This record gives sequence, C-alpha cells and structure tokens, in this order.
Amino acid sequence: MQVRKRRWALSQRQLTLWGAFLVPFILMSGYFIYRQMAPFGTSSLLTVDLGQQYIDFFAYLRRAILHDPSSIFYSFSNGIGGEMLGTWSYYLLSPLNWLLLLCPGTSLTTGVFLLTVFKYGLAGLSFAWLLEKTTEQRGFKAIMFATAYALMGWSVANQLNVMWLDAAYLLPLIFYGLYQLMHTGKWRTYVIWLTLMLVVNYYMAYMICLFMVLAFCWLAVDRFSTWRHFGKQAGKFVLVSAISGLLSAFILLPTWWSLSQSKAQYTVTTFKWHFDFFPPKMLAKFFLGAFNFDQMPDGTANLFIGAIALLGSLFYFSDRRIKLRTRIASGVLTAFLALSLCFQPLDLLWHAGQFPVWYPYRFSFIVSFWLIWLAAQTLTADFQPGWLAIGLVTLIVIAGSAYVGINLAKFKFLTLNQLLLGLLFVILALALITLPIKHHWIYPLTFLVIGVTEVAANAFISLNNISYVSQSEYGNYTNELQRLVNRVQKRDHGFYRIGKTFLRTKGDAFQTGYNGGGVFSSVLPKAVPTFFGNIGNPDGDGFVEYSNGTLVTDSLLNMKYYFQQNQLAGALSGTSILPASSNKADLADYQKISSDHWATTYKNQYALPMGYAANQQILTLKNKTADPTQYQANWLAALTGNSQDKQLYTAENFDQVTFQNINQQTKITGAVLQKKNLLKPGKITLTFTPTTNDAYYFTFGSTVNPDNATFILNGKTLNQYKTYRNTILVSAADHAKGHQQKLTIQLSKGSLWLDNFTLYCLNTPRFQAAINQLKTQPWHLTTHTSRYFKGTITSKHAGQVLNTSIPYSQGWHATVNGHAVKTYKTIGMFTAVKLPKGNSTVTLAYWPPLLNVGLLISGGTFIILLGGWWFSRRHQ
Repeated sequence: MQVRKRRWALSQRQLTLWGAFLVPFILMSGYFIYRQMAPFGTSSLLTVDLGQQYIDFFAYLRRAILHDPSSIFYSFSNGIGGEMLGTWSYYLLSPLNWLLLLCPGTSLTTGVFLLTVFKYGLAGLSFAWLLEKTTEQRGFKAIMFATAYALMGWSVANQLNVMWLDAAYLLPLIFYGLYQLMHTGKWRTYVIWLTLMLVVNYYMAYMICLFMVLAFCWLAVDRFSTWRHFGKQAGKFVLVSAISGLLSAFILLPTWWSLSQSKAQYTVTTFKWHFDFFPPKMLAKFFLGAFNFDQMPDGTANLFIGAIALLGSLFYFSDRRIKLRTRIASGVLTAFLALSLCFQPLDLLWHAGQFPVWYPYRFSFIVSFWLIWLAAQTLTADFQPGWLAIGLVTLIVIAGSAYVGINLAKFKFLTLNQLLLGLLFVILALALITLPIKHHWIYPLTFLVIGVTEVAANAFISLNNISYVSQSEYGNYTNELQRLVNRVQKRDHGFYRIGKTFLRTKGDAFQTGYNGGGVFSSVLPKAVPTFFGNIGNPDGDGFVEYSNGTLVTDSLLNMKYYFQQNQLAGALSGTSILPASSNKADLADYQKISSDHWATTYKNQYALPMGYAANQQILTLKNKTADPTQYQANWLAALTGNSQDKQLYTAENFDQVTFQNINQQTKITGAVLQKKNLLKPGKITLTFTPTTNDAYYFTFGSTVNPDNATFILNGKTLNQYKTYRNTILVSAADHAKGHQQKLTIQLSKGSLWLDNFTLYCLNTPRFQAAINQLKTQPWHLTTHTSRYFKGTITSKHAGQVLNTSIPYSQGWHATVNGHAVKTYKTIGMFTAVKLPKGNSTVTLAYWPPLLNVGLLISGGTFIILLGGWWFSRRHQ
C-alpha cells in the first residue's frame, strides 16, 4: 500500500523559500529584541529621519485612512496646508503599510518594527525565488545568497529609510521579469512588478529603471543572434516598459506635478567632471561593520555583501562555463556601476540630477544585487576555479586589504579588529570556494553558516554604532500633545490652526492630527520655505517650522490656539517632556483657557477666519523686502488698503550696552564682536525698558544663532529653534511697560557677526484696528473638510476679494454663486477670489492636478490590455 505523504511536508523549493525569508527575519528580530526595541523594551527603532519625519507620516496615514479620507489629497497638517499625493507616492505607498493600521497611538513604533523585519525577510525571499528560477542554486546555498542580499550593507545602513526597503524585495522580481522577457518573450511578470515599483516609490523606481536599461544591454549581448533579433528585443523592451509607465500614470503624473513645485526646482544644472574621492577608498566598505553615524551625511557607498559573495563575483570573470562575450559585458556593466559610485556626473544621473542631502549613493543596493547575482551564477556545485584564477583573486584581495590596512587611520568607521575579522572570513570563504569536494551535505551547510555569520555580524556591529529614540521620549510627548489637541478640538469644531512653543519634530501636526505650521518633507513646495523666511520663521529646502510667529502672523495665518510648556519648579526643573523651541512673550496678549501639569492653552482673539473680504491691493502687492517686520506690515497694509499700516513696526534703541572681553562697538546692528582674549568668556549685555505695553521683538540674522552664541533673556536661556538661514523674529517682551529687560549674548566662538540684530516695537493699537477692520467681513463657513470649503460672505464695496490663508495651488477650484471663477495668488503664497458686491456663496474644492489625466491613461491602458488578453484567449 502506498504511503500517503503528510500534508504539511514541504518540498526542497518551499524549504528554501521559507528559509530565505525566515533567516533574515529572525536574525533582525532577535537583534532588535536584544536591543529592547518596542514592543520588547524601552527603546525604539526611531532614529534620524525615521524618528524626525517618517513616523509622523505614518501617523497621518492611519488617520487619513481610518478617520479623515478627505485629507488623502490635501492636508493642513502639511505645513500651513499642502497637497499630499507627492507625499504618498514617496513615503506611504508601500503595500506593507497596512501593518501600521494595526498599531494605534504610540504603539506605532511596533508597526515600524514589523515593517522593518518583514521587508528584510521579503528581500531574502524574492532573491531566493530569483535564484530558484534562473540558477542552479538550491537549499542552504540559496538561503546564504538570499541572506547576504537581504542583510547587505545598504539595507542595514538605510533601514531607517524604511520606504526605500521596498526596492530591495521588488528588484529581484523585476529583474526576473526582464530575464523572462529576454529568454521567453513573456512580458507580464516584468510589467506587473515594474508597475508596482513605480507606484510604491517613484524615486527608487527611477534607479531600478536605469538599471533595467543596463541589464537589458547585458542580456542582449548574452542572447545575441542577429541584429534583427536584437531590434525586436529592444522594441519589445521599450514597449513593455512604457506599458508599466502608462499603467502607473495615475500616480506618476500627479507626482510629477508635485515635484515640479518642489524637489525639481533644486535640480543641479551644472556639475564637475571629476571624482568625488579616490576610488579605492570604496574598498573599506567591503569589510564588516564599516558604518557609523558620520557615514550618513557624507560617506562612501555601503557595499558590504560578505566575503563569499564578493569572491564569487570576482571568480565569475574567470568562469569559462559562461560565454566570453557575456563576461566582457558583465565587466563593462560592473565598471560602469563602480564608476557611478565615485564619478560626480554618473552619481548625479542615478540621483535624478540632485545631490543627496544625507544618505549618499542611494543606488548602491543595485551594485550589491549585481555582485551577488554574479556570484550566485558562478558558485555552483560543479564550479572548480583554476590556479590562475585563484592566484589573481588572491592577489586582488591582498592588494585591496593592504590598501585598507595602510590607510586604516583614515577610515573612522573601521577598526583593526574589524579588518582582521574581515580577513578571517575572506580566508574561510576562499578555502570554501576552492575546496574540490562540494557535493557532500556538510559543504552547503558550512557555506550557509560562514556566510550568514558574517552578514549577521556586519548588521549587528553596524547598528550598534547608532543611537535610537527611547519609547518614553516619543510616547510621553505624543500622548501629552494629543491630549492638548483633543481638548481644543472637542470645544471648537471650526477651522483654525494651532501654534506651540515646544517641539519634538516638525511633523507634530501630522502625528497628532491638527492644522499646524511646520513640516519636514522632501516634496515641500519651494514657495513655502520662501514665505516662511520672508515672515521671520525658520526654513530650509525641505522644512519649515512656525516657531517665531508674531501677533501679526498669528492673526493672518489663523493661529487661533497656542500651547506653551509650563515652567517646572524645584527638582523637576528642566525635565519637561515638552522640549521648548521658542520664546513667546506675546502670549500675554492672548486668553488663557486651560492648563495641566505640562502645558497651558491660550486662545488668540485676534485670529482671523480662514477667509475674509480684503482690499484688492493684495492682488498686486510685490513684497520684496528682506526685513520680516516690513514684510508683515506691507502684507497687512495691502489687505486693509491703509498705507499707515506699513509703519506697524518701529526700530528701538537699547538703553545700555556693556561689553565683557569684547571690543567696544558704537553700532550694534551688523557689528562683528571679537573676543579680546580667546581663552576667556566673552559676552555683551543689552538692556531696554518698554515705554508701552506693546509687543517687542528682536530680529536675529542667520549668524545670530544658538550654535554661535548663548542668549539669556532676563536670567533665563532664550529658547529658539536653532536651524534658520534667513532673519527670524524673536518675541522679547509684552505687557512689560516700565520693567527693564536684559539680554545677554555669550559668544561660543572667537567672534560673532550681529547680522540683522535689531529691537522692534509693534504698534499694538494700530494692529488691533487693522484686524478688527478685516474681521467685519468674514467668510462664514457652513461646510469644511481638508479639501472642500463652502461659506457665505458679504462684500461691502466693489472690487473686494476673498482673501484666504489657504496656500495657492492649481488644484484649488473656486465657485462664486455657483459659477466657476479664477483663483489668484497673493504674496506668492495664498489663494484669493474676486468678489461681486453684496452677498455671495463661495466654494473652494481641491483636486490633484493631472490626476484625471493619469486615471484616464492608466484605466485606458488596463482596458486595452484586458481586451487583448480576452481576445487572445477567445482566439485560442
């Protein structure tokens, strides 16, 4: 009688694929548990951009999908408002992000843990699947190569850029699709996986598409028979690649529009034809643990793949079982990739014409994939290298190791122990590869043990060099901010923004779901940081932070509520869970409405509504001043039509200035302070006594920052977000008539340029009169979501406009009394609509530009493909 197999018995292929997934999954899970990452301890995987940026986007993703679908296309948590499809297409379209929906609140760090280890596992699985389909690698050896790929240096160094890791597990699938296209003519696999990559992350997809062009050339050489056949292959490759582009047009076209407003405006148009560094410096990255924090902003490419894979890729070129022309083509492709890692024009090509800000050579996962792929083709059971090949490979290894050893002091990320340990693995790998007996079961097991041990050691040593945000630091802050936001939103269901004087990240508004004034994003429109710099708030190419608002900007930007951290007394002093980011004395003008142990909430009675009737001068205002006080005054004067409002701020003199160990100056603004004795402290003390209860502000130029000096106001350190490149406004005093104010500036270096350092007084009564005038004709909202506003407004005079604090975009479409009307951009930033005299109903609705065109192209392409498939099936 025939014995029935147990239903749960797995074939060798299934065991290989499961092993390829589970080995990296378990290794990295075990390491993270050992490091006490949440939910297994007090730490978290949050570090650098993952802790400062992506975690906030993940919180937004959950809220958008589960609670507020209207914010999918547009969100007022995005700075002071911005489109979101560009954010989705770069950060949030991973098919694994559904895991985040299972992790509410501060347990979001658990979701990040799961995302990371699953992506490690999937990278191993997909590479093993590729090997099973295209090579003779099976069992333990396939698992080793798959683990080497999953835990390559690029993945370990960039695990914090978790949205990039999708490229690691999709690349082998796309490559197999191309391999299948070239060998059998079948194209569906290639189109499916390339389309998915284009949708999931256009940035990584761009790099993979470049590699597919190179891989096609390599495969075309390998499969070459006649030029006519090559022409057909090339035509089919271009066609099916275009089909993937057309199928993903629904996300690519709106993304392209988004990039044209943001990232594309920073594209480099000039570059130097030179090497960024001496190319052999890259060799140090092939040793295990060759990574630390300093390599993130400016280092060489992360190339570690393990000694077995590295030696295998070298032996590939001596493998006579592979056609000579194929090996030559492989050498050319490898040389091109190597050159791309150090030659500036090629580096720019891979990064779409922009130098990376941190995380250089982001495409090096492709180089690692290629080298491991070459090794996997060669290191089969019947491979036996000749003595000449062994000698050449050994010579190359000795020369490379000697260079690294001689220059070891220059490689701060590498120690002598790491170098020696790396050489030990090289010796073991060389012995293993050259061993004549490869068919015994112990050989593939040894292959697996040595290979996995090395790549695991590299991951653990590398990640030990990185510090992480504790779960309590993230959780306590987030929970308190969420309580404050919930309390305000429960009492006020209107549409408004919230400001605060503390900060964990610039994406706090995304994290806790309110309309704020800060964001850190690679797809931030260029107009936004330009505006923030103009009004005296910190800005950069990819971020803005509304930490330095004034009474004027708070009002005009609808900052209706403010949160301020409490000053803790006694033993708790300095231990607040809400890190201060600004000084805001002008909160004295606002109404205190609630307080808890950690923070106080204020209501701004001067806050204007989201829209109101304003003078038509705002449509023609060309506000080109570099002085933020004058910029604000010009802005308000254009809205009211009152030219006297241009004199809103006046410069004030200090009553007294004293110098200690600093050369005497007769003029403060623009002065260069020099220490007399560099070894002693140097400071300048400035005093002034307000003669009114108006608000007073300092202007700090970009050099007057916390890195160059310490600022002490009335005996307390002046809190200030320290990264800014334009002049900022700092709240100095309010309701302080007759009370002397003292500012001490302690130099941190030998000199300090007091760039644009001035004291200003705001004419508060004039400001109040202007705001009261604008408040008389509000836009009464009857309906509002993140992408739709409807309300009524009364225009008392002909020629008035509905001025809003909604950032201008071609995606906003307006109607007045049911008729579509043109929208106008004010001060290069906001949206306005011309009004007829009398009562009007005005709507503003947002729809992403080019989305309809993209949907039409993608839908049409899909229907054509479906029709072709149906027709061919019927014909058969």
